[in-house]
Amino acid sequence: MQFPESWLREFCNPPLSTAELAETLTMAGLEVEELEAVAPPFTKIVVGEIKEAVQHPNADRLRVCQVDAGQGALLNIVCGAPNARVGIKVPCALVGAELPPGEDGKPFLIKVGKLRGVESQGMLCSARELKLSEENAGLLELPLDAPVGQDIRQYLNLDDTLFTLKLTPNLAHCLSVYGVAREVAALTGAPLKAPSFPAVPVVHADVLPVKVLDSDLCGRFSGRIVRNVNTLAKTPQWMVDRLARCGQRSVSPLVDISNYVMFELGRPSHIFDLDKIHGGLEVRWAREGETLKLLSGSTVTLDAKVGVIADGQAVESLAGIMGGDATAVSDDTRHIYIEAAFWWPKAVAGRSRRYNFSTDAGHRFERGVDPQLTVEHIERITQLVLNICGTPETVCGPIDDQQPAMPAPAPVTLRVARAAKVIGMPLTQAQCTDALVRLGLPVTQGEGSVTVVPPSYRFDLTIEEDLIEEVARMVGYNQLPTTKPLAPISPKLRAENRRSPFAVRRALAGLGYQETINFSFVEESWERELAGNTDPIRLLNPIASQLSVMRSSLIGSLLQVVKFNLDRKAPRVRVFELGRVFLRDAAVQNTDTTVQGFHQPMRVAGIACGSADALQWGCKDAGVDFFDVKGDVEALLAPRRATFEPAAHPAMHPGRCARVLVDGAPVGFVGELHPQWRQGWDLPQVPVLFELELDAVLQRDVPNFRAVGKQQAVERDVAIVVAERVTHAEVQAAIAAAVPATTLRSAVLFDVYRPKPAKGGEAAPTVGLAAGEKSLAVRLTLARDDAPLAEGEIDAAMQAVVQQLGERLGARLR
Repeated sequence: MQFPESWLREFCNPPLSTAELAETLTMAGLEVEELEAVAPPFTKIVVGEIKEAVQHPNADRLRVCQVDAGQGALLNIVCGAPNARVGIKVPCALVGAELPPGEDGKPFLIKVGKLRGVESQGMLCSARELKLSEENAGLLELPLDAPVGQDIRQYLNLDDTLFTLKLTPNLAHCLSVYGVAREVAALTGAPLKAPSFPAVPVVHADVLPVKVLDSDLCGRFSGRIVRNVNTLAKTPQWMVDRLARCGQRSVSPLVDISNYVMFELGRPSHIFDLDKIHGGLEVRWAREGETLKLLSGSTVTLDAKVGVIADGQAVESLAGIMGGDATAVSDDTRHIYIEAAFWWPKAVAGRSRRYNFSTDAGHRFERGVDPQLTVEHIERITQLVLNICGTPETVCGPIDDQQPAMPAPAPVTLRVARAAKVIGMPLTQAQCTDALVRLGLPVTQGEGSVTVVPPSYRFDLTIEEDLIEEVARMVGYNQLPTTKPLAPISPKLRAENRRSPFAVRRALAGLGYQETINFSFVEESWERELAGNTDPIRLLNPIASQLSVMRSSLIGSLLQVVKFNLDRKAPRVRVFELGRVFLRDAAVQNTDTTVQGFHQPMRVAGIACGSADALQWGCKDAGVDFFDVKGDVEALLAPRRATFEPAAHPAMHPGRCARVLVDGAPVGFVGELHPQWRQGWDLPQVPVLFELELDAVLQRDVPNFRAVGKQQAVERDVAIVVAERVTHAEVQAAIAAAVPATTLRSAVLFDVYRPKPAKGGEAAPTVGLAAGEKSLAVRLTLARDDAPLAEGEIDAAMQAVVQQLGERLGARLR
């Protein structure tokens, strides 16, 4: 809300400077967002009257004017404005005057000069030259009664300041200059000048028939007929200036009067052309399919959720929002109907936004406008109409006031102890009472409590916390003590068998991955193709049409990052994300951290693409493959040991995908991107990816002390021939079953041999190997802590290994 300081001080003028007044309002919750001078600084510019204007002898577009500027003698001033003529009064810059700075930021100094050979002793100014507006059609013409020689800043009140308040929705009572003045009086103790509403003489008895059909729309409707008004009258300059300084342009006298009272008292009203109303008026909810052409020129289609004022033929106004074009006042209007009503806030809230516009009236009515003063405000509007548009024939009728459903405010009780606890400072009952009384609230004191019946203009006082806020505002937010929060603090110690998500991020960064953070909402096609999710969780209001579902996998988000980098010729991309996914799960119930029907686990995923290592001289350049990323997954899960088994995943290559298991439980997948999706995403290189449950990654084994073995370890190699289908994990399991854990220190695969393919694709004959077989060489490390191993024990262990490999896997020694 914007208004001039001078208007505010007419109602309440505290002994504070402009800055102090702004600080006082801000510290009371009425934030002053901006202070702006009405006009930039300039000096020695006065009201001047042109006494003579003749053609310049040497220039067609210039005139030589004789100007009375109150200096005793007429000033000879050369002027090129097209409207320079005898008899008008304009701003006159005297010699030595400083005009507002130009584009270079420097003030413009007026000196005695010559224009085409004629001396000029000053300058006549336009509004644009004084930076009062962008109007540049000619000189700024002042009213004919402007006193010659008076400083223009004083005459136009240009030393005023514009206040711009950023009000919260609960401060509807401050959406007027008088409302803000009421707050200033309460804050400073300065006297408040209450407006008076003397009744105008009633000459005729004509009343417009009005029926309020829906009391849940309108609680009070007041109106008056005024006949024989002069709509061709000119709005007084003081009213035009005040409206302009409130951000409202002048339209016509009747519209300006309505707007002026709205800014002055917070009462939106409407003035109808009486002759355009057919029969009487009905106040009701609209009917489906009705249309209305608004004052803005647009036509809207209505439904039963919008309130209207209608006459005998059609809808004439949107209730509490905007009038209709059909009954708008014009230059031909002679008789008017002044309306002021109380519209229930819930009946107006959100209606204008349905039609993609907003109005000052709707902004006020949806927050609450005083229902008690409709008659008084009509008297104020009527008096202004008589003063500005009145003629000897102007006559006023009685006010028709209907009150079908006036609001009845409920008492609100404030407990002093509760207020002290919420505000955070000691308070007495006397302090609370004084703060509320200063605000003009009727107070009843009780035992440790204060009860208030909210006045009609305070729609925001409904619960105890509202009164507590009022007390805090009156005390002043800057007066509240700065105290540290007092609360018992108990440190949360992480269990030793768990690590933090930050440690996981650090481990992946150490492996060469860079972290990315992506949206939790993704494209539906990603879910269908990369996660196999045909029924994703949909967003009701997505920020973009394509980002319409919640992700159940991190792969799509990371693949998009890889695509972005590869499209920009990045040679090597290794990225990861640690984030939440969203799954349907009927077993999940509502708690403080969960939502019924939805499981939201954390996962960690990564993608590697390009070279396995950064460019260097020490090794050959090779692309990253499945086993590189498998090794990263093992390092990430260490010291826990992961096992891998063939599996299928919608996003991964059918023959190059493995399920990751820890202690026999599946925790995720690792594999190459499916060729179909690589082609669909147009990727020049094959990415290898993994996705793991974060809870499994956070688990870690607690280190156990174990003495260093004092006995010499023994190493033995065993080479076996097995079928191609036999996996490394099966070989390790057979060895572990053959030798006790107290004896077997390690079993490491160090050689794999397969027959080289001959020409034609068939395997070449190899001694000891048949088609479909392979040779594996494993080095066993054996030792015991208590005593050295005897040769017989070593041989027995090796025989047990060979026997287990043969029984389980059909292996034979090579």
